[in-house]
Amino acid sequence: MFKIDNELTCRYAQLNVTDLKEMTAYYSDKIGLDVISENEERIELGITETKNTLLVLNKTTADRSSLKAGLFHTAFLLPTRKDLGNILFSLLNKGVSVNGASDHGYSEAIYLQDPEGNGIEIYRDKPKKEWTINADGTIPGVTEEMDAEGVLKSRDDQPSDRFPQKTIIGHMHLSVRDLNASEAFYRNVLGLSLKYQFGSQARFLAAGQYHHHIGMNTWAGTGLAERTEEDLGLSLFSLNLSSRKTLQSLTDHLTESGHPFLTEADAVTLTDPNGIHVKVEYTGNE
Repeated sequence: MFKIDNELTCRYAQLNVTDLKEMTAYYSDKIGLDVISENEERIELGITETKNTLLVLNKTTADRSSLKAGLFHTAFLLPTRKDLGNILFSLLNKGVSVNGASDHGYSEAIYLQDPEGNGIEIYRDKPKKEWTINADGTIPGVTEEMDAEGVLKSRDDQPSDRFPQKTIIGHMHLSVRDLNASEAFYRNVLGLSLKYQFGSQARFLAAGQYHHHIGMNTWAGTGLAERTEEDLGLSLFSLNLSSRKTLQSLTDHLTESGHPFLTEADAVTLTDPNGIHVKVEYTGNE
């Protein structure tokens, strides 16, 4: 069975939004991302020092008239517990609503929601030696109360309110129409591996030895409507591969399997069973 690049990482998420100004202010002033580029229709946010775009906001005139499949949350991965403490302190200091905080065994995470209802996770991974990794490679998670006091105590004496330089998108968590169909796409078409199954409600998949690059659940219900190009919320997310060779292996696999995809320089784009575009690319300098 085809397996995708073990070194795969998530690169950026792209959201359709109605109020570009409000959403930009939230992610920049409240959350801690920097504006990388902007015009009247599109804003790129990320880390100034590296010019690394993590979030793209595209203006749309669509409304949220019906519940559709799409984003559960975009998960921003911070390098250390200290960084999570800095950001949590900043959010509380600014009066930003934090919806929850959990210890998942392999990570500590806080949860928020932006002004247009898009979920956000901000987390740090624990050292890998603290993860539960089964003999078959699965990595089960738990949901327990996070030690918020310990996280806050780990912060700097003068904590920054900006995301640190090495912040990345750690994973994407999707609200899907059908778990089996979505799992089949991400396993059989893209070549990820199932790392954990939470009953009949949620599944978590990854490349290599990570706990998950893709989460999916049906907590909003099953049989949700499929997304269209202009719908509010998540329209696309990007996965980055470590070499052109691994991208070519994926392209060959897609061609042999007959699964439809679009090609451009150093990238292929597919559409998952929920109408979400998945761009798989190589951005290195080979």
